[in-house]
Amino acid sequence: MAAVLAGDTDAFAVLVGRYRDPYARYAVRMLGSLEDAEDALQLAFVRAYRHLGRCRDPDRFGAWLHRIVVNECRTLAHRRDRRDRRLSYPDFEFRAQMDGRPEGDALLRDEIQRALDALDIGQREAFLLKHVEDLSYEEMTQITGIGESALKMRVKRARDHLRELLEGVHHD
Repeated sequence: MAAVLAGDTDAFAVLVGRYRDPYARYAVRMLGSLEDAEDALQLAFVRAYRHLGRCRDPDRFGAWLHRIVVNECRTLAHRRDRRDRRLSYPDFEFRAQMDGRPEGDALLRDEIQRALDALDIGQREAFLLKHVEDLSYEEMTQITGIGESALKMRVKRARDHLRELLEGVHHD
């Protein structure tokens, strides 16, 4: 970080390399699309580069950047949801038993992503931060700016909604 602030723009590539994969995983799950995730990450890295001087604690650069990624994903998801509000996923019928075959695994992943996409943005974000990124509620509060009790409620509601949506969907 110090090298970038001193004018070494190539040093930012090291930071991008360090954080790209874990934040890409979050963005794909949050947005449901690799293309949208790439857009959100690109915007987040540009924003981070432009405002690097605002990162008050260089030791917490990863958390600071994570908050930017979360905000970019939120913004993109809100825009997309407004644009696509009239569209919804059709009911999904399984055409094959999910018995460990690769196509069964792909169907299961697709169904899980559809269920995640069906959550409202706040619930999806809280669920992913808690159960995919494995963050504590304290870390989630720092990243999102949302109170701990509200985050706990969002995670609970997300779990309940996912349970309903995925009821009957199983993989042996």
